[in-house]
Amino acid sequence: MSINLRKIYVAIITLFSASATALSCPDYTTYSQSPQGNPSAGPLRLPFMRPAPECRTFNSSVVENVIGDMKARMKDPDLARLFENTFPNTLDTTIKYFDPEKNLAFIITGDITAQWLRDTANQLAVYKPLLSYDRNLQALFKAVINNEARYVSQFPYCGSFQPPFESGLSPSHNDWADGVTVNPPVNNEVVFECKYEIDSLCGFIKLSRGYFEATGDSSIINNNCTRRNAIDQIFRVIWEQSQGSFDEKFNFISYYNWTGGIGALSPAVDNGGNGEPKAYTGLVGTHHRPSDDLSVFAFLTPANAMLSVELTHLADMLDKVGQLKNVSMLARQYSSTISKAIWDTTVVNNIFAYETNGFGGRYVMDDANVPSLLSLPYLEFLSRTDPAYVATRNLLLSRGNPYFAAGKTFTGIGGPHVNAWHPWPMSQISAIFGTDDDVEITNSLYLLANNTANLGLIHESQSIYDYNDYTRPWFAWANSYFAEMILDLAQRKPHIIFSDDTAYIPGSGV
Repeated sequence: MSINLRKIYVAIITLFSASATALSCPDYTTYSQSPQGNPSAGPLRLPFMRPAPECRTFNSSVVENVIGDMKARMKDPDLARLFENTFPNTLDTTIKYFDPEKNLAFIITGDITAQWLRDTANQLAVYKPLLSYDRNLQALFKAVINNEARYVSQFPYCGSFQPPFESGLSPSHNDWADGVTVNPPVNNEVVFECKYEIDSLCGFIKLSRGYFEATGDSSIINNNCTRRNAIDQIFRVIWEQSQGSFDEKFNFISYYNWTGGIGALSPAVDNGGNGEPKAYTGLVGTHHRPSDDLSVFAFLTPANAMLSVELTHLADMLDKVGQLKNVSMLARQYSSTISKAIWDTTVVNNIFAYETNGFGGRYVMDDANVPSLLSLPYLEFLSRTDPAYVATRNLLLSRGNPYFAAGKTFTGIGGPHVNAWHPWPMSQISAIFGTDDDVEITNSLYLLANNTANLGLIHESQSIYDYNDYTRPWFAWANSYFAEMILDLAQRKPHIIFSDDTAYIPGSGV
């Protein structure tokens, strides 16, 4: 056989082998709905829910080392199994396209084939401590950031997107976007859904600055026109959405409009798609919450808190690189204005309102999806011991919060996205990040462990009446958030999950 024929033969065999492997890999949405693998040695007997190695969408020896280190030290085999399943879940299942040469990657949220700016930042946050040990993981982060910079620079009001054209992947159809008119107009070949949410833009900043903090790689800023344009677009949105709703003749000042048409699945935004009226306070308005549900009042406190924090981080990053001094100054100015407005306009008797409108309206509640009031310490906006946070936390985890629910099997905070009787496990994870009390942490940990429907994964919501009644079997962000919390306890409260009091730093054994 000639050399050329041999090359062709090898190429054909490789192609067929790859196709056969792909065909033998189950769809993870289906796979995640029934127990797989051998059960854990604990009383819950949680299954092993990772795909077979050949079916994983990204492999990292550093990630595998962390899993081995943690399993060896965690005293509860059920919690260890939960970590083993959740920590690699994003890498195992959601990297649908990655080309380091083109510097592009497409990461889905789980059982929805789209890339959310918010979800991606939170799905990947758990791997930030490992970036300095894994060059391939660095390349993945960088490719995601580059792809998202293109998204933000084109459509800064949108939060979820289709695969990049270069991937060859087909766009997905979103039934919930049918009948919706968005202005400025969007391209549905690029945009999956264009609900405007502040935390989507915060997520892009969080992912970028996290990568820079871990690697020191300034190439995501230097000589990167797309990235700089994305930052400019973010500041445009901040300015536009911090303005009051009406001009001097009471006409709506509309920079962004989102209207559900007749028969649209998504409910229409109030006032002809312009949102709830708001008066200038220094806060930035939003039409939708992080849960994709409509805002009641325009100024969402935790989203503004996240924005204030991330703008400061952005300024720090730009100052270290020595680039865009004017942008750095503007970021600090906005961060300070927003933080002051939060404390001046949302806090009454040491209780934060979830939403306000600048006209005196306050909605005291919380929604489980991060950013939430319960997650303010996780967002780095304030400390766990801040009196206003402590008082607000106590209210949120009680009947004083209309979306708090406690039942026979589960307790937590939910939201209108599902219903009032399905709290989100994410709320219990936020509760752990928000306390130093060992008893509270332990109680929340085992509420989570006991409510996976014996599937060993963290779901979107969980019934308070029946632990087998849950939503979203494959929700990668919730899995990453759980694993991030476990790694936080490994440093902050090692005695709770380990047999000794020795802290563990991810990557320290590499």
